[in-house]
Amino acid sequence: MNPLMDAEQALLGAVLLDPGQLTDLEWLAPDHFYRPVHQALFGALRKLRGDGHPAAEGERPVPLSWVTDAVAEAGLHVRGLTASYAHVLISACPRPGHAPVYGRMVLEGAIHRTVTEHAIRLHQEARTGALRGEVEGTLHYADVLAGVLTDLARRWGTEPRPVAPAVPPAVTPSAVPPAQADQVAEDEVFLLALLVERPGAMGEVVDWLRPGDFADPVHGQLYRCLGALHHRGEPLDRITLLWEAQRRGLLADGTLSKGRFALICDGVGAGNAEWLGQQVMRSSLTRAAAASARAVRALAEDEALAPGRLINHALHALGPLDEVRARWQTAHGRTASPAPAPTSSPDGPPPARVHAALNRSTTRETPSPLPRAGPSSPPHAGRTPSRSHR
Repeated sequence: MNPLMDAEQALLGAVLLDPGQLTDLEWLAPDHFYRPVHQALFGALRKLRGDGHPAAEGERPVPLSWVTDAVAEAGLHVRGLTASYAHVLISACPRPGHAPVYGRMVLEGAIHRTVTEHAIRLHQEARTGALRGEVEGTLHYADVLAGVLTDLARRWGTEPRPVAPAVPPAVTPSAVPPAQADQVAEDEVFLLALLVERPGAMGEVVDWLRPGDFADPVHGQLYRCLGALHHRGEPLDRITLLWEAQRRGLLADGTLSKGRFALICDGVGAGNAEWLGQQVMRSSLTRAAAASARAVRALAEDEALAPGRLINHALHALGPLDEVRARWQTAHGRTASPAPAPTSSPDGPPPARVHAALNRSTTRETPSPLPRAGPSSPPHAGRTPSRSHR
C-alpha cells in the first residue's frame, strides 16, 4: 500500500475526468510526480490546456479526445503509456473535486524526495571535498540545499525558519577515510605543538578556531586548555599546559597519557599557526557539512514528518554548518592585525588578564551567521609554510 502513488493516480484521473481542476493546480509541476509516466502525462495535460484544447475550455461533456490526445502527447516523452492505463487512472479517482488535496499529497512526497536527494548530494560533495582538500563545492551545495528548502517552503505555503525537532534525528556517523584521518591528525598535532612552543601563536587562531574543530577529542581538550591559559593571561608552555590538563581531570581519567602528551609537544619545526589552523578548520567544515547532510536526510526519510516541519527542522540542521562557515570566512577575511590588548600599569595585572576580565563583564551579542554569498577565497599560497617535520 502506497498512499502517495495512489494520490498520483487519483490526481491524474481527476484531471482526465474534469480538465477544469488544472486551474487549482498551478503550484504543482510535472517533476513533483514520482513515476516518469505520471510526469509525462501531467505535463501533457498542462500543454493541451495551454494550447487551447476544447476540453480545457469548458466543453461538456468532456470529449474522449481529451484522454486520447493526452496519451498521444505523453507518449512522445515516455514509453509504455496506453489508453487503457488512462482508464485505470480514471477508475482510481474517488472524487474529481478532491484534486487539490491529491495534489498536496503529491507535493508532500516530492518534498521528502527532493530534500533527500539534495542531502545526499551535499554529503557526497563534503566527503569528496575532504579528500581533495577544498570546500568550495561543499559550500555551493550547502547553498543549493538551503535554496531548495526555501523554495519548497514557498510552494507548501509556510514560512521557512529553523526549528529544532523535539527528538533529534538518529544519525549514523560516517567513517573518515584512513588517509584523510592521518593527515588531519598530523595537522592537529603540529598546530598544538606550535601553539605551545611559539609565544603569541595562540593569538593568531583564538578568534575563530574552536575545540570542536579538532577531529580528535583529545586534541580538542588540549586546545581548550591552551585557550583557558590564554584567556587568563597565563604563560603558555608544556609545563603550564600539563598543569591545566591536570586541573581539568584529563590525566586522572586517562584521557591524556604522558607518552601522548610528549608526542604532541615534541618535534616542532618551521610552521605557521594561522595556516595550520585553517587546515584544521577546513576539515571541520567538511565534517560539519557531512553531519548536517546526514541529519537532513534522516529527517526527510521520516514519512510521518509533515512537510512544513521537515523544512524547518532541515534548516535547523544546517545551523552548525552555518556557524563553522562563518568562522571559516572570518579566518580568511582578516585584513588587519588584531586590536591591541588593553594596557595596564606596571604594578597591575597583565594586559591579557585585564582583557579577559572586561570580556567577562561585558554583554556580547551572538554574531549572526554570515550570508551565503558563495565559497570564500582560498588561502593565499604565500601563507603556506614549509613543514620540516615531513
